[in-house]
Amino acid sequence: MNDANENRRENNKLTKTVVIVGGGIAGWLTAGRLAAKHKSNTADGLKVILVESPNIPAVGVGEGTWPTMRSTLIALGISETDFIRECDASFKQGAKFAKWVDGSEKDFYYHPLVLPQGFGKGDLAAHWLAKQANQDAQSFSAEVCFQEAVCEHGLAPKTIRTAEFADVANYAYHLDSGKFAVFLQKHCTENLGITHVLDDVVAVNSVNNGDIASVTTKSNGDIAGELFVDCSGFSSLLLGKHYQVPFKSCSDILFIDTALAVQVPYENEHSSIASHTISTGQEAGWIWDIGLQHRRGVGYVYSSQHSSEEQARKVLAEYVGDSFDSLTVRKIPIVSGHREKLWQNNCVAIGLSAGFLEPLEASALVMVELAAQMVSEQLPQSRDVMDIVAKRFNEIALYRWEKIIDFLKLHYILSKRNDNKFWSDNRDPKSIPQSLQDLMQLWQYRSPMDIDFTSNNEVFPAASYQYVLYGMGFESDYSHSPYALDDTDFAERQFAQNKKMIDKAVSTLPTNRELLNKVNEFGFNRI
Repeated sequence: MNDANENRRENNKLTKTVVIVGGGIAGWLTAGRLAAKHKSNTADGLKVILVESPNIPAVGVGEGTWPTMRSTLIALGISETDFIRECDASFKQGAKFAKWVDGSEKDFYYHPLVLPQGFGKGDLAAHWLAKQANQDAQSFSAEVCFQEAVCEHGLAPKTIRTAEFADVANYAYHLDSGKFAVFLQKHCTENLGITHVLDDVVAVNSVNNGDIASVTTKSNGDIAGELFVDCSGFSSLLLGKHYQVPFKSCSDILFIDTALAVQVPYENEHSSIASHTISTGQEAGWIWDIGLQHRRGVGYVYSSQHSSEEQARKVLAEYVGDSFDSLTVRKIPIVSGHREKLWQNNCVAIGLSAGFLEPLEASALVMVELAAQMVSEQLPQSRDVMDIVAKRFNEIALYRWEKIIDFLKLHYILSKRNDNKFWSDNRDPKSIPQSLQDLMQLWQYRSPMDIDFTSNNEVFPAASYQYVLYGMGFESDYSHSPYALDDTDFAERQFAQNKKMIDKAVSTLPTNRELLNKVNEFGFNRI
């Protein structure tokens, strides 16, 4: 009877306090989202407590973001000017993939952040393929999107007269992840009413139904709450160690398991800053190159089954050049996969404690953003509805993980490189998810369309698949549906409009460096 009464009390508990275990970007973004939405800086608002160990260094990866970061910063009440100044941030307009198809110097394509011209109104891919067959076409992204030209010219996505968070071309950011975590911490504690406890969690305390009642800290005793968010990184203190939720590896699909990272200084203060991530294919993986304001973040992610660390260091050294010997190299293990569920009882995992994949397409931070937004927007008001929210959260989060894995794999299966077994192993059908194989079969006869992605929780739209497919030389065969080419007037208008937009952007936009200098000096107009 006592147990029944206790269970009733637990089910009727209102969510008044959320305890986040772990800091870093995942912890502070989640805390900020919750606190801003639920008025933690007021007497009646949600209490948000973040417990962070003073003894665990940050992983320090994740310098690339998605355009979603702009809406996240707005939701947290952060000024774009302040963010750029404090986090060594620069503008990112997509990714340039070099040497992924055949490894030659001329081998590159773009995955920009602007949709193809006329996307959703007609199938411009079919018309581009016809132009290409007549040798009358540039690359797919160059013909259908003005952003490739903007990036190739090293230009910014806006001018200093554009308001904060507004754009001329859609954009995200590159940022210093360590500085961003500190910036978020300061903003959250000073402006959003979040309680920050710097201490080690030494025990997790449960009640009869398996829920977490509190965590015990070394110096501050027990910290109780109704919802616990595990942002403890790879250690996954709550979801992994306490609840023993299994980890689902995808190393049989994505072979990358190691990163060697360095911070490369610019030659001088006037050096150009690329306004896109540069991803360059190598013999057993690829190198990322991210331009911040005061340095570049460069790293080689590779498969240890296909390369020794010694050889990987040689590859990275050759890419970086003469300054490499003076730089500190960090080795970061990558365990690709995710927990089998992300929300168990009254505990939800966000960030590395939930899962991690190689940093291709900058999916790590966007998964943190999406998870934090969903927890904030659907915060269970009481324990009796928490399992419903948890079920929905798990379904959506796991769907997103599976779709990201498919999209990352797509980059490898279209490569024609044969300089290392890494590339041929990636093309082995045994390593390709059936869901991706099915889509590839469909796309033999038409381009990716929105109808191929029926969930309203898609991470990558059909346009992203088009950029990668046709950027890597894939050819859909429209001979069985020639009517797809009937509307030539539409296609010609779109191609012409794209050329106009290129001319206008190239003649009016400043370089990335020029705009960042002006932001630091003058700032944007506040919205």
